[in-house]
Amino acid sequence: MRRKLLALLAAGVTVVGLSAPAVGADGVREVAPGVELTSLVLGQRDADDRWTVQVYLPAVPDGPLGSAGTGLGPRGTADRVARELRAKGFAPRIEEVVTPAFADRKAGRLGWVVRLGLFEEAAGAEELLGKVKKAGFAGGTRYTAQDGTDAQAPQRVHVLRVDFRKFRGSVGTDFGPTLYGPERLTDLMASAKALAGVNGQWFYDSAPGGLYVKDGKLIGSATQGRAGLMLRRGGRSAAVDTYTSHVTLRAGGQHIEVDGVNRQPGVVWNCGGVGGDVPTQKAQHDFKCTDDSELVRFTPEWGAAPTGAGAEAVLDARGKVVAVNSSRGAAIPAGGSTVQAIGSGAQWLQRHVAVGATVRFDERVEDGHGRRVALTPDTTILQVGPALVRNGRVAVNAQADGIIREGSDQTFTYNWTVRANPRSMVGVDARGRLLLVVVDGRQAGYSEGLGVAQAAELMRRLGAREALNLDGGGSSVMATARDGIVNRPSDSTGQRTLGNALLVRP
Repeated sequence: MRRKLLALLAAGVTVVGLSAPAVGADGVREVAPGVELTSLVLGQRDADDRWTVQVYLPAVPDGPLGSAGTGLGPRGTADRVARELRAKGFAPRIEEVVTPAFADRKAGRLGWVVRLGLFEEAAGAEELLGKVKKAGFAGGTRYTAQDGTDAQAPQRVHVLRVDFRKFRGSVGTDFGPTLYGPERLTDLMASAKALAGVNGQWFYDSAPGGLYVKDGKLIGSATQGRAGLMLRRGGRSAAVDTYTSHVTLRAGGQHIEVDGVNRQPGVVWNCGGVGGDVPTQKAQHDFKCTDDSELVRFTPEWGAAPTGAGAEAVLDARGKVVAVNSSRGAAIPAGGSTVQAIGSGAQWLQRHVAVGATVRFDERVEDGHGRRVALTPDTTILQVGPALVRNGRVAVNAQADGIIREGSDQTFTYNWTVRANPRSMVGVDARGRLLLVVVDGRQAGYSEGLGVAQAAELMRRLGAREALNLDGGGSSVMATARDGIVNRPSDSTGQRTLGNALLVRP
């Protein structure tokens, strides 16, 4: 039945009789001519869905147990923790965690977890966890339906389908008054008088992270090689690809590569910069790399520039240098920019950039084939990731997109990539219809959420020929102007503030 519903939805057929509290009794509501909202209730709770205690493992085999913080580890470490638990009177079980197959990584063992007890209600697991901690171990509670392995787990799926054969508006991105400073989706929608919207890009240190091109202007530099969505013609042309960006500062006869655009100097969230990132140059999702020698360009979209030690050049709208300062934090001129520098980058800036000179920025964005992307006024690129569907097939480049953690500690990979979480996705089907999708999660018995592989499969079944993962977790939110928030965000406080959003405008 579940597969039949997804097939009907992918074909654009109205499905009658769905349980859909956010929409009408027929499960489908017209938001505007050519824009439909559908909410699906899929799967069901079964007898195997239980609460359990997961005991954390030490990062090294003989590490202390009371301060252990890794979710899973090698079998030898799991065996040691299980022995210690048995010695204290507990009855542990050791479970293998396997990753599904991805486009660039075979299915295989990720590690082992140690668990205790199975309970109908969370209170039972919480009580046992208290005893485990008192006995000198560390851990947390888990709901087994959120392990990311149950294809029939309860899910609440919300789909905005935009058919540009009928819809006369546009789909694009927006942020608040400045890039620095997140805003709620409903506030962004109200400011833009949008019909509907979903959350967009990752955000770190109160600003979006990754390549961000809006209306042809580069206002966020790429995490090199990660996936993104390019929109043109108001969303009528949509494509998923991988992207890199390079910005070169030219001053007189000298030139230097700019490390970033509109982000904190020295801090490279998700890594994947242009050089000097520590500890890795490869993309690593939700991981903070550092670089002690950088140049970062700030445009007026950013807002108030960060302050600190180093140097900076202040440029007017024509690229003329109006000031060179020995510290950072000058106001960004209207239409102009500033270049902040730290470490050896500051030394280069002070040697080669002088007041009264004119400097130039060469910007280049390339797709996955190394082709230059023309940044025309109707071009928007939002780099998020990973890609989920390419050419109608599930295609997740987990390793290249940084959702497989480097090193021995695979807790992040387990919790974020394998286990079920709230997810937001965007895709385009064979008819050119844009799909904005949110799946609720972390809500036991109501909606468990999806692992990354499950999210890709869902988008394929919804008819997506191309699909991309957006920011998720507590940030997953969908709203319409008429209904307000359509889904049930996982945070107890409701919708979070966001770095930016995808908006459907009339």
